[in-house]
Amino acid sequence: MEKITLDLSLIIPAYNEEKSIAEVIKEINSILANQDLSYEILVVDDGSDDRTAEEAASAGARVVNHPENIGNGASIKTGIRNARGNLLLMMDADGQHPPNMIPVMLNEAGKYDMVVGARKKGSDTDLHRDLGNLVYNALASYVTGRKIEDLTSGFRVIRSEIARRFIYLLPNTFSYPSTITLAVLRSGGSLSYVPIESKRRVGKSKIKIIQDGMRFLTIILRVTTYYSPLKIFIPASILMFLTGFGYGLFKVVFLNTSYGPTSAMLMTVSVVIFLVGLVSEQIAQLMYLWSENRLGNDINQE
Repeated sequence: MEKITLDLSLIIPAYNEEKSIAEVIKEINSILANQDLSYEILVVDDGSDDRTAEEAASAGARVVNHPENIGNGASIKTGIRNARGNLLLMMDADGQHPPNMIPVMLNEAGKYDMVVGARKKGSDTDLHRDLGNLVYNALASYVTGRKIEDLTSGFRVIRSEIARRFIYLLPNTFSYPSTITLAVLRSGGSLSYVPIESKRRVGKSKIKIIQDGMRFLTIILRVTTYYSPLKIFIPASILMFLTGFGYGLFKVVFLNTSYGPTSAMLMTVSVVIFLVGLVSEQIAQLMYLWSENRLGNDINQE
């Protein structure tokens, strides 16, 4: 791991973004020119078959190349591994994220473990993506026990040591913002949201609505079972018990028969699910302690 020598690393994953990447980098340099901090712009070219890497390098960025297209999340992980800043700022290469909000987010980053740019009303986004985000935000709010304003925003600032702690959890796809948000909150980290007005991206979106949408839901469930399994197991247990109890009650009251083996089996299974949830909660706690110890060892070795 490279020794940290800078205040900030801006990580920009890019795949076939030759039309926008240079302008994004120029805007960032213009905004940060008046800021009293040392920084680098790190572009991770994810196997582009156009001039993305050349345009980024000519605009002054440090470029790390993937030999083939691996995924947006994989690019973020490469950026985290190669970054030299104490703070990491992640943003898209397609012009959606406003560079003028970077100083605001950095100011908030002094008080929080992670700061996310939350897209507000008036942002130039598609209706289906807005509706999907409402569902994801609601599920994530239940999982974490706090209001999630924008689960899938890729515009965020995070402390480098925290990003490295959770890098093994991050997927190689567009689901990485969901994963790192849930991981930070479920491990007791602090999070702040800064409202931003997202612009229409330059070029065609690379997100596949159904495929990536289902992946987002899977990520929520997966990270929940890592950090708070009872959030899944308790509702499943209650639902199973009420189904068995209700079915048995219906048979006794309306059909004038015994409650039967089906009801008994469902209620028994509900108890088993609850007990599995308790065991999973203990395993999750052990995993968290292990990750904390591993982070401490990594820091001591630097």
